[in-house]
Amino acid sequence: MKIARRVTDLRPYLFAEIDRKLEEKRAQGVKVISFGIGDPDVPTPGPVVERLCREARNPANHRYPSYLGLEAFRKAAAEWMGRRFGVDIDPQREVVSLIGSKEGIAHLPLVFVDPGDTVLVPDPGYPVYASSVLFTGGLAYDMPLRAENDFLPDLEGIPAHVARRACLMFLNYPNNPTAAVADLDFYERVVRFAEKYDIIVAHDIAYSEITFDGFVAPSILQVPGAKARCLEFHSLSKTFNMTGWRIGFVAGGAELVNLFGKVKTNIDSGIFNPVQYAGIEALTTQENFVRDMCEVYRRRRDLLLACLRSRGWEAPTPRGTIYVWMAVPQGFDSASFATLLLEEVAVAVAPGSAYGDAGEGYVRFSLSLTDAELEEGIWRLETLRL
Repeated sequence: MKIARRVTDLRPYLFAEIDRKLEEKRAQGVKVISFGIGDPDVPTPGPVVERLCREARNPANHRYPSYLGLEAFRKAAAEWMGRRFGVDIDPQREVVSLIGSKEGIAHLPLVFVDPGDTVLVPDPGYPVYASSVLFTGGLAYDMPLRAENDFLPDLEGIPAHVARRACLMFLNYPNNPTAAVADLDFYERVVRFAEKYDIIVAHDIAYSEITFDGFVAPSILQVPGAKARCLEFHSLSKTFNMTGWRIGFVAGGAELVNLFGKVKTNIDSGIFNPVQYAGIEALTTQENFVRDMCEVYRRRRDLLLACLRSRGWEAPTPRGTIYVWMAVPQGFDSASFATLLLEEVAVAVAPGSAYGDAGEGYVRFSLSLTDAELEEGIWRLETLRL
C-alpha cells in the first residue's frame, strides 16, 4: 500500500499522543492529574447552550448553511471586533466563519503556498502551522522564540535571502505554548517587515481575551495598512469555553478574505446554523463570563506558580493564555522531565520539544483543570523527589 509522503513525514499529533499516554495509565488503574491539554473545564455559558437548543428545533436550520457563514454571525463578529479593538470590519467582505480557527489555519497555506515556497513558522509553536505547510509541499523556516527576546521572533535575525523567498508568516499572541504576549509596537514592526518582503501574515489570536494583570491584547489589524496583508484568526473555543462546538472566524482585508473563502468553499459546506446562532449569543452577551473566567485562570496561575517556585523551578508569570511555560530542572530534557512526572507522581504535562526544537528544555502546564484537580496536582508536585 502506497502512503503519501506528506503523511509519512508527519509527526504524530501532540495532543493525540498525550491522550494515548493518559489512557495507558488509566488502564493500569492510575488516576492521572493532567496539566496537558488546554480544554476548559468550566461549561459553556448557559444562555449560549439554550440558544443552540432553541435554534436546533427550528426546521429551517436543518438544511445546508451559508458557505461563508450566516450574515448575522459575520455581523456579530465584525461588531465585536469594532468594540474590542476599534477595528472597522465589513461583515460582507472582510470576515468568514470557521469550523474552529484550527480549520482555517490548516487550510490557509492552500491559498498562498506552492510546493517549494518558504513559510515562516514560530518555534515552539502550535503544531498545525508546520503541518499545514507540509501538506502543501511548502518549506517551513523556523523562527525561534527565545526567553532573551521575550519569546518574540527576532525579525532582524531572519536572513534576507530567506525573507525574500517567504510568502507567508504565522504568528500567535498571546502565545501557545510560551504564554508570551505582544504589544502593538511589535505588530507594527511585523507589518513593516511583511511590506518590505511581500509576505502575508496569519495571526492566530485564539487567546486574545484571556489576559491578566491589566494587560489587554491588541489586534494586528489595529496597525495602519495591516489589512492589506494580514489575516487574523479568532476562536470562540477558549474565550467562551466552546472547544467542542468548533466555531471561529477569520478577519482581514477584503482581497485576502475573498481568496481564503474561495478555497474554503471548495472544502466544506459551512457551520451548522444553530452553532452560529450560539456564537452570536456568546459574542453579544457574555462579556461578564469572560471576565470571570480570567479571574479563575489568574487564581490558578498564581497557585501553580507558587508551587513551582517553591521547588526552585523557573517559570515566568504569564500575562495571557491558560498556560504556564516552565524551564525543566537541571539534568533533564523536556521529554525526560515529563516522563518523570507521569511515572513518579502521575502528573501529565506537555513536553516543550513537542512544539518544536526551540521548545526543548521546557514543559507546558495547562490551567484548564478543576480546582480540586489543581490542588491534588500541586500536592503531587510538592511530594516529587528529585
